[in-house]
Order: sequence, then structure tokens, then C-alpha cells
Amino acid sequence: MLTLKILFWLCLFIVFYTYIGYGMLLFLIIRLKRLVKGKLQTIAMPTDDELPTMTLMICAYNEQDIVAEKMQNTRALDYPKDKFRVMWVTDGTTDNTNELLKAYPEVDVVFSPERKGKTAALKHGLNEVKTEIVAFTDANTMLNSGAMREIARQFKDKTVGCVSGEKRVASRHGEMAAEGEGLYWRYESTLKKWDSELYSAMGAAGELYAIRPELCRDVPDNALLDDFMMSMLIVDEGHRIAYAPEAYALEYGSANIAEESKRKRRIAAGGLQSIWWLRQMLNPLRQPLVAFQYISHRVLRWSITPIALVILALVNILLVWMGAGMLYTIVLILQAAFYLAALLGWALSKCGHRNKLLYTAYYFLFMNLNVFRGMAYLKSHSHSGTWEKAKRS
Repeated sequence: MLTLKILFWLCLFIVFYTYIGYGMLLFLIIRLKRLVKGKLQTIAMPTDDELPTMTLMICAYNEQDIVAEKMQNTRALDYPKDKFRVMWVTDGTTDNTNELLKAYPEVDVVFSPERKGKTAALKHGLNEVKTEIVAFTDANTMLNSGAMREIARQFKDKTVGCVSGEKRVASRHGEMAAEGEGLYWRYESTLKKWDSELYSAMGAAGELYAIRPELCRDVPDNALLDDFMMSMLIVDEGHRIAYAPEAYALEYGSANIAEESKRKRRIAAGGLQSIWWLRQMLNPLRQPLVAFQYISHRVLRWSITPIALVILALVNILLVWMGAGMLYTIVLILQAAFYLAALLGWALSKCGHRNKLLYTAYYFLFMNLNVFRGMAYLKSHSHSGTWEKAKRS
């Protein structure tokens, strides 16, 4: 029974630390850091003359339906036109995307008829970049007008090799899948802000991020999370990822939970793939603070914690059955209540009803289940960087 109790408390600690404890610890460390060193000094916004030249790269595959809206948004960005280049990389595109882009003389189209995946497209585009900074965004995400200036401001810090913008999720018709995703990203944004203040954000999201082109390193063409890999390789070489919430990308959430599952299992698979490829970053002797942040924020939730959730429930049942004590009974009741809430959240969403508390429990369980689905996805997609796009609301 002692072995089971040790396993129980170990799994409970891992689950708590991954989703709550790390955030609490970050909060305390940041407060202590501010007491000792003071608050971070705000970097002044560069003048037009100080702004670096910048390329905005949009990797697209059959995005004809969004070209007009995306270009309207791109033209509204506040950045000197003589320092700003727009590039669409359309590897493998078979629709009218390229034809539609001919109406925009400021756009450079980099095209290859063969579809090899987003990572290959990024490499193709990077070969054509001649500016000091290159920013990446998706065709279906809209940027705020000051995003490029905010990114340039962060790069005034020479320790910064990558800037991650903020992802914001909107819902057209109140889809619960989008609301669940939005809640998750609000929590993620808080952790990224604190990570960045402590030392560095742990990865950038492909909706909006920017890098110094000379720091780009080769990422395998079959990478499922090219944005994460590219940004973390920069951290691995001793540079920081600055988080810039004032530069944000707005996109609509998944049309439904089935479409959201496509994204989650691909992200989970890409996370597992990245953990292996970046395994040198797990060594605390190389960069202790980076290893602490990386394991706490990324590695646990993509690998160990979902397994710990399953073991926790099974071991808890065994301990109650063996008469281990009232405490274990209480924890089992709490676990049962949580999973019942998740089940009710799922049932209500299927019927078109809303209860944010119950749906939050369901979305948490949904994310962790997709880690296991991601394991199967990785096995079947390990040799290809292409994927099926999730439909947006």
C-alpha cells in the first residue's frame, strides 16, 4: 500500500503543479524579482527612422476565400511602407490564391507547385527575405494596426532573438469550442507574460511571431510545430523570446469540437515530436532557468501529466478499495465530481446549451485526451509536415 500512496501523491503533485502550481510559483518569483531588481523598464517606441526593415510572411495553402480580408488588414498595419515588405508563400496552392494576389502590387508571391508542408514553405520564403526582421502570420488571422511597431520595439533589446505576439480567439456565433479555446489562451497568455518577465517565453505561436533572420536554424520538413521549434532553437542558443501582448492576432475559434480536436491532436503530436528533438534543453546543467521553464510549462503537459491523470484515478480507486483512509475517499469523490461535471459539460454542449463552468471541466479533459490521440497522430504523420486544416467558425 505504501508504494500506491507514494504513486498517488506523486501523480497528484504533477497534475497540480502543471496546471496551477507552476503559475502560482511564477507569480511569487516575479514578485520577488520586482522587489529585488524593480519593475521592468519600458522600452521606448522607436521612431520611424529607428524602425528596422521588416518582412511579413504569410504561408498559405488554398486560401482564396480569405485573401481580400487578409490584404485589407495588412494594408491597415501602421508601419513605414518603405521599410515593410509583404510576402505570400503559396507552396502547393491549387486554387485562385496566386491569381487574386496579382491585384496587390506590394505583395511578393513565392510559389512552388509541390506541397511539402508549412515548414518547407517557411524555408522557401526565408531564402527570399532581405530585411532585418521577418514576422510570420497565418492567412486567417487579423493583426492589430500597431502590431509591427510593437514587435520592432521589443527587438530594441539585443538579447531578444524572437518576439511572440498574443493570440486572441473570437467566436462568430458563440460556439462553445471557440469559448473553450479562448479561455485556454487567456490563461496561456498570462503564463507567457510571466515567463517572459522571468527570462523568456517558452515558444511562439504561429499566428504572430517574428525573428531575426540570421538566427533561423534548420527545422525538419516534417515538423508539426514549426513555429515552436524555430523559436525554441533560438532560446537554445542563448537568446530570449519576448512576449508582446500589445501585438495580437485575432482569429475565429474552431467551428465545433470535432474541428478543434484536429488542432489539439496535431499540437499534442507536435509537442511530443518537439520534446524529442529538443531533448538537450531538458538538461538543467546547460541553461538551468530555461530547463525549469521549459519542463514546467511545456514538457509536462505534453507528456507526463495526461498519463499522471489516468494513474491518479486508478490508484485512488485502489486505495479506497483497500481502505487507505478518509482522505483518499474525499479525493476520489472530488475526482468523480470533476469527471461528472466534464461529462455534463459535454452533454449540454451537444444539446446546444451553455454552462461555462461545466464546459471548462470538459475542455480540460478534452485537451488531455487529445494528447493520447496525438500519440497515434504522430505515428501516422511522422514523415510529413502537412495536415488537414480545422474549419473555423
